[in-house]
Amino acid sequence: MQKTFTIPELNGLTPPDFVRVVGPVFEHSPWIAEAAWVKRPFTSAQQLHSALCQIVTAAGEEQQLALIRAHPDLVGRAALAGTLTRESTGEQASAGLSQLTPDEITAFQRNNAAYKDKFGFPFVICARLNKKAAILAGFESRLKNSRPQEIKTALEQIFKIAELRLCDLIPH
Repeated sequence: MQKTFTIPELNGLTPPDFVRVVGPVFEHSPWIAEAAWVKRPFTSAQQLHSALCQIVTAAGEEQQLALIRAHPDLVGRAALAGTLTRESTGEQASAGLSQLTPDEITAFQRNNAAYKDKFGFPFVICARLNKKAAILAGFESRLKNSRPQEIKTALEQIFKIAELRLCDLIPH
């Protein structure tokens, strides 16, 4: 079970500890927490989330794409090999993605490949707010989008993921 923190506790952390604790809110992207540390003190989880999202929004497209690319494919190699982060493992399991049939795994892999071929980054969706049928439908509808639309959509989904991860870290 993950340790939880209060906002005053987070505000009091050293830069390395803040990055260690808050960094996993954004998948393999500690640079966001590093940039947020100087914006302390935060008065609420919402203010912290807003600051983190503003850092991503203000980052250039290359950093945004690196953040998107830091996310694993849904039901991808890392999931099947059991090498996802603790957070991603739980999120994919909550969407029912850890108990798929071989045909469903094939459908996810086919969709992941088509999406990555078209956009150059993995399909990102907030798995905790979706189930497998909705995620598969999401692939179908989002494959019709333009690349700029998908960058925007992926970042919106990442912000939802971060918000839920912060709620786990800072319970109300």
